[in-house]
Amino acid sequence: MKKPKHAFADMLFRNATRFFAFAVFCLLLAILISLAFGSTTTLHKYGLSFLWTNDWDPVNSQFGALVPIFGTLATSIVALVIAVPVSFGIAMFLTELSPAWLRRPLGIAIEMLAAIPSIIYGMWGLFIFAPLFQHYVEPYLIHALSPIPGIGFMFKGPAFGIGVFTAGGILAVMIIPFITAVMRDVFELVPSLLKESAYGLGGTTWEVMCKVVLPYTRIGVIGGIMLGLGRALGETMAVTFVIGNAFRLGSLFQPGNSIASALANQFAEASDATHRSALIELGLILFLITTIVLALSKLLLLRLAKSEGARS
Repeated sequence: MKKPKHAFADMLFRNATRFFAFAVFCLLLAILISLAFGSTTTLHKYGLSFLWTNDWDPVNSQFGALVPIFGTLATSIVALVIAVPVSFGIAMFLTELSPAWLRRPLGIAIEMLAAIPSIIYGMWGLFIFAPLFQHYVEPYLIHALSPIPGIGFMFKGPAFGIGVFTAGGILAVMIIPFITAVMRDVFELVPSLLKESAYGLGGTTWEVMCKVVLPYTRIGVIGGIMLGLGRALGETMAVTFVIGNAFRLGSLFQPGNSIASALANQFAEASDATHRSALIELGLILFLITTIVLALSKLLLLRLAKSEGARS
């Protein structure tokens, strides 16, 4: 029979963990309420039209969130398109192809990329990355992709160097360590018997990775990709340096804006109540976008886990 002091300690521990769990939920709810309260001016003035209006004129007190929303989503998508294949290749090399003496130092070097401050990435992107893109990458992409029907309009125009595409490239470099670390860890959890059996049947490394390792670890891989996406959606300083901070819609190679960079650039200077409310509503939109993305990823992971349980 339990001693009274042990029963009291168990009750105290159970209630403490319950309190901390609900405290996190209350904190998120408080953030949501404060953002909604701070954006009441623009919510009453513009309503839902704030989401698809591309005017941003603080002088005339006209505001719309279309350009920052587009910039946030576009930079994140570009980052994922670049980062996911690169991360998969690095994780595959570390788990299947790398010599044993190189595996650990290379893994540490990649993880150290996550420790670099975002402002350093922004400075590097502005002075090194953007000129390289302007002179070597963007002209080639404009020539190759602009004639394609349906998507060509996204790659037209002059090569500025700074813009949405460059910001997406910087974000890709920043999220590669996160996605790579998760992929590497889940790839190492695959039983050796499965891989050795596939190799014994004549499978190549690529076939083993695509037909054995990825199906076995796809829940973890998707979780790592969603982790990188969440990191990309909210990045501020690095994007602010290279995106151009222009409130206009254009191709991916032209200057644009994101929600985080708009807040960083203008919030300290917003003296008008409507301007400040518009910026707070941008923060509310970013909060909702991040919440929706994470909720959808969680639903996807649950469906994958459920389907795997049904097959087994």
